[in-house]
Amino acid sequence: MLSCSIGVMAFNEEANIGYVLDALLRQRLVTCHVKEIIVVASGCTDATERIVESIARSDPLMTLTVQRRREGKASAINLFLSGAGGDVMVIESGDTIPDEDAIENLVRPFRDPEIGMTGAHPIPVDSEDSFMGFTSHLFWRLHHTLALNHPKLGEMIAFRNIVHAIPKDTAVDEASIEALVTEAGYRIHYAADAIVYNKGPETIADFLKQRRRITAGHKHLQSTRGYRVSTMSARNLMGLLGRFVKDTSWNPKRFFWTCGAVLLESWGRLLGMYDYHVKKKNPFAWDVARSTKRLKDD
Repeated sequence: MLSCSIGVMAFNEEANIGYVLDALLRQRLVTCHVKEIIVVASGCTDATERIVESIARSDPLMTLTVQRRREGKASAINLFLSGAGGDVMVIESGDTIPDEDAIENLVRPFRDPEIGMTGAHPIPVDSEDSFMGFTSHLFWRLHHTLALNHPKLGEMIAFRNIVHAIPKDTAVDEASIEALVTEAGYRIHYAADAIVYNKGPETIADFLKQRRRITAGHKHLQSTRGYRVSTMSARNLMGLLGRFVKDTSWNPKRFFWTCGAVLLESWGRLLGMYDYHVKKKNPFAWDVARSTKRLKDD
């Protein structure tokens, strides 16, 4: 039976960290077991550390590692990797919540010796009644459709214990791990049945903040390692868009909101390319999109 080490990266996640840790402790497991859950609290100034310490006192699986200064998510991941000992490493952000079978479905594919990394299926909790909620659901549905044929892994990932550190200056940690795993000769796999819930940005400003950072990060990865994720391929995106236009039942609101979402994504990517190529900016310790941080209402 495979063992897995779960790393939860947290920066000021007091609104959500209790929910994610409770969900991890309640996982239904058949083909794997959890060896440890390591929370890396990076430069937290809220109650995140106190909440984790309280939960850890009642469960020996859980430990807290504290970074006094925020050095970026990649640095936090490296701290986790340096202390984890499972056969499979699982990385989850503190602003997501896994479904009860997520870890099982994420780790089970490693029974195939050719698979080196898997990624979960993110589903937003946002209401589609608002434009920003519609936009989040639209892009994660497109991400899901693309990943079924051209895996692109994010939000919650798992990989064999062959990656011992990632570049500290990466702003796209999951993609950097993809690059390292494929360089080692393994395949990556999209685990569509491993559901993880996230929250999209509530404001246009937060959306653009995310998209420009991710685009700049992918440009940096492509420049330094020659690796391009499937969502950065124009051919993949054009094929995906064609299928989406053909398969969608259109009405006026959906049409105008889809056009608005595509314009926002395009603008975010242009800003990211400007940041990287003109400003020479690689935002590996990024400004947080705060409206994505509360998945559940108290």
